[in-house]
Amino acid sequence: MFAIIQAAGWPIWFIIVASVVALAIIGERWWSLRAAVVMPRNLLTQMVQDYRQNGVTSQMLSRLAKSSPLGQVFAAGLKNAKSPTPIIKEAIEEAGRTVAIDLERFLNTLGTIAAISPLLGLFGTVIGMIEIFGAQTPSGTNPLVLAHGISIALYNTAFGLVVAVPAMIFYRHFRAKVDVMLVDIEMQAIKLVEILHGERQ
Repeated sequence: MFAIIQAAGWPIWFIIVASVVALAIIGERWWSLRAAVVMPRNLLTQMVQDYRQNGVTSQMLSRLAKSSPLGQVFAAGLKNAKSPTPIIKEAIEEAGRTVAIDLERFLNTLGTIAAISPLLGLFGTVIGMIEIFGAQTPSGTNPLVLAHGISIALYNTAFGLVVAVPAMIFYRHFRAKVDVMLVDIEMQAIKLVEILHGERQ
């Protein structure tokens, strides 16, 4: 592997750094965007039972806010349980915007890496071409410099694509997953509002 990196020349290090960052983001988002973490099953049912038995308590709000992003939205609604419906909805929407920002964390960075990796590969290709033209001397072509320039050009192009394709796939996957989760959170929040005002059992 080190021999390939040497053959690819110094431009490859930009792509390697981008790949490490992309892998870190993919791993972190894969772990953080699990359904059990974002929207625990039966949280709405358990919360409604607790609300009907004990009302709104500070312990309940604190537990909900710390439990999950969905819990944060529910806690915002329950804090205003005795307020008119528009006030509850406004509090839920504010909490929802905060949750959306948290769920989308690092995704722009991942999308940027997916977009710039081919450009970094192209940059390496240009450096390789410069080395190839540098191999031309009045006395003839230096085969070693020529071969090194070709290696830089090809390896950087290949590595740039190898990083860009998975990064783009995971970026699209996580974006779609976040969109679905936000819709689900919104639907459950609407149910909460209807329950608080007796419109739903």
